[in-house]
Amino acid sequence: MTLTAGRGPLSSDPAGWFTPPLPGEVVYIEPHPRRVQAFRDGHVVLDTERALLVHRRNHALSYAFPAGEVGGLPHQPVAEAPGFVAVPWDAVDVWFEEGRRLVTYPPNPYHRIDCRPTKRHLRVTVADTTLVDTDDTVIVFETAVQPRLYVDPAFVRIDLLRPTETTSYCNYKGAATYWAAVVGNTVVDDVAWSYPDPPPESLPIKGFLSFDETRARVVAELPPPPDAHR
Repeated sequence: MTLTAGRGPLSSDPAGWFTPPLPGEVVYIEPHPRRVQAFRDGHVVLDTERALLVHRRNHALSYAFPAGEVGGLPHQPVAEAPGFVAVPWDAVDVWFEEGRRLVTYPPNPYHRIDCRPTKRHLRVTVADTTLVDTDDTVIVFETAVQPRLYVDPAFVRIDLLRPTETTSYCNYKGAATYWAAVVGNTVVDDVAWSYPDPPPESLPIKGFLSFDETRARVVAELPPPPDAHR
């Protein structure tokens, strides 16, 4: 994400604007001087420090590799980078970048997360019952993503939440666990999520909860959306 996805500068719906405007289809490619390894059946099938990053509108960030280094892995040429090829993510069992296991896509060098303690108010209700009502929150500013408020479980009606089997993964916040709200006879699945073991950049929200405004009534004191500045 970041440059070409979400509301990044090269996405189809950028938060800001270029002056003069950029051409409609822009692909940005850059050297990526990190060791990238791929494993299949427990064996290294790709090991390079010459990968490129390909930022393409409406596509996930991807690698391009020197054609001579991919061996027998399936691949296709990258038109914008002669001599380099793309390898499907699922062509191998697991990818590593400098010893860090990757899930779904490479980490983006332009993606940043700032977790700041704040006094922005958050109120969450389900079935006319208040789950959260506090101004002791953490606001998360994440590149190309709308800011979100997270809250310490100490300020949440944890007695009304139950873990669900849903999980997700973010390269920048780690593996998420999800929670259902159980209020009397009302059950709302996956109303909240948390990151029990985030990477260092997201440690301030370790174990904190954020709530889905499409599944609960969420009143959050947040900055205005980017379009408000146009």
